[in-house]
Amino acid sequence: MALLNPIVADNSTRSGASSGSSLGAATHELQGDKLLEGAFADGGLTDEQAYFLDGDGCPPTEQLCRAASALRDLGKGKVVTFSPKVFIPLTHLCRDFCGYCTFRHSPQTAAQLYMTPEEVLAVARAGERLGCTEALFTLGERPEQRYPEARSWLEDKGYSTTLEYLTAMCRLVMEETTLMPHANPGTMSRRELAALQPFNPSMGLMLESASPRLYEPGGPHEFAPSKRPRVRLRTVELAGELGIPFTTGILVGIGETRRERIDAILEIRQLHRAYGHIQEVIVQNFRAKPATPMEDTGHAPSEELLWTVAVARILLGPDVNLQVPPNLSADDYPTYLAAGINDWGGVSPLTIDFVNPEAPWPGLGDLQRHTEEKGFTLRPRLPVYPEYFKGAQSWLPGSLRDKALSLADHEGYVRGGMERYAGRD
Repeated sequence: MALLNPIVADNSTRSGASSGSSLGAATHELQGDKLLEGAFADGGLTDEQAYFLDGDGCPPTEQLCRAASALRDLGKGKVVTFSPKVFIPLTHLCRDFCGYCTFRHSPQTAAQLYMTPEEVLAVARAGERLGCTEALFTLGERPEQRYPEARSWLEDKGYSTTLEYLTAMCRLVMEETTLMPHANPGTMSRRELAALQPFNPSMGLMLESASPRLYEPGGPHEFAPSKRPRVRLRTVELAGELGIPFTTGILVGIGETRRERIDAILEIRQLHRAYGHIQEVIVQNFRAKPATPMEDTGHAPSEELLWTVAVARILLGPDVNLQVPPNLSADDYPTYLAAGINDWGGVSPLTIDFVNPEAPWPGLGDLQRHTEEKGFTLRPRLPVYPEYFKGAQSWLPGSLRDKALSLADHEGYVRGGMERYAGRD
């Protein structure tokens, strides 16, 4: 197959060895090539074949990266995207306790219970002036179920739940600014997703892991009922049933094995094959934070992230958008372009990453320079990818599609391109 030539032909230049060890290495790599050929076939690798990417006889990471890069080039070419955004942490209150989180606060430690509508609009309008097009709403999971202070605050404002208030704030940003919301509030019911849908061109929920071990006693999700894999997968499935473009992904380095990462990627793949709504998959590396139960765990090794990114591309295929957050790998983020990614996710010229406040975003000039040095073109995108609103098969309701089209150029990227952000480092 023509696409496999860069992979197989590369072997031919390495296989002229006469020693037993060299012959063994060449044989091992040729076996890996035979396995990886399936990634380019219709339907990709089977679930059974996927697990051969880990364990005895699995292809080396370098070989996986070559295949992943070829797949990415097939589906996405040499364009790499990012979403210029503002981060709106609507509330830091949360009913859950995760072993690695510094985002959550209790009413006693939070600076405020919820952001007010005026504060939400102020952040959105400041981002608007800087050319941002995404308002990322991130918040704790259903704090009113744990804290009476949260219930009282919501009741005083005329809301019964945090998600009801979130819906109102998404509508406010949609109607009062040029930004488009992207809600990431945790698990959601069908009714809650449907209420948010008219004001969000896309939504998101990280699967994080498909491993039930992580919520066993002593695990990072022991005290986080919303992190049960089946609960999170059900939210992703409901989004598919409702036709909502959706972002999900996995965390690397919170105690899961490589096989369990494959489990999670296959779960995501199964849902995308059923509904076609997974607009983006994030492969995010764990960063240990002080004053958390996992502070001594250590950051996820770069080698593990590289392997996981390549495997994700190989299993998800050429058409899925694959992201690594650049601020969480500040020293080597361009490396992951060689593993098959085509997106850097949301990057803000205004707000910090409130989930990872120790990790500043790269300047947009630096991001562009590093991307171009690897042979790619950097393009700003909306919080919904072009393939979900361009053409006759738009996934968006009329008003959302109209707004997306007004912000986009003829290819579906942000109108004005990188020139819109010239000089903003």
